[in-house]
Amino acid sequence: MGKIKTALEIAMERTESVAGDKSSIGQFEAKQKGKKLANGYLEGSVKSLEDEIKKLTGEEQASLRQGVFDILISQITLPVVKEDLNRIEAAGKGLSAVIGGKRFADIAKQLVGILSQYLDEAEQYEEAIKRQYAPKLHQKEEEITRRLGRHIKLDPFQDPEFVAFFNQNMNALKANYEGAVTQIREEATRLYEDKT
Repeated sequence: MGKIKTALEIAMERTESVAGDKSSIGQFEAKQKGKKLANGYLEGSVKSLEDEIKKLTGEEQASLRQGVFDILISQITLPVVKEDLNRIEAAGKGLSAVIGGKRFADIAKQLVGILSQYLDEAEQYEEAIKRQYAPKLHQKEEEITRRLGRHIKLDPFQDPEFVAFFNQNMNALKANYEGAVTQIREEATRLYEDKT
């Protein structure tokens, strides 16, 4: 009869052939360091990505750059509030440092302008949608006031019909700008890959 092996014995047999590859571990650690570096840069605690990147050489520098790039490219999104523009602008400057050359620096400046325009348009859209829906909302308020016997003021976002109408219109606006953001992310990726 055969010997029954424990789970530990089976695991040890399977991992015997796996040897630690120091260069792979170094590259992984450099990539993780790059991600931390990018987060520090976005928070303002790291002033110069170029100086930090120059501290490493070869494969580790490439892995560090990849970690920085991965974090910064993830920040290129549609902003929700004006304060998001600062984060996106910092990400654009950081990407320019990682990618190098003037081409992406110009694209990053255009991006901030486009996203600022998006926020302005979104604010105008929201006001226009509220104005357009106001008569219907007023009618609902009057109906509820009659039923309850006291004056009721509704927040439009409490009305599911308004929320659906609002989301439909805002999603159309977002779709227009999402295309521009996607193009810029793709261009950044292409420029980065051309450099590596």
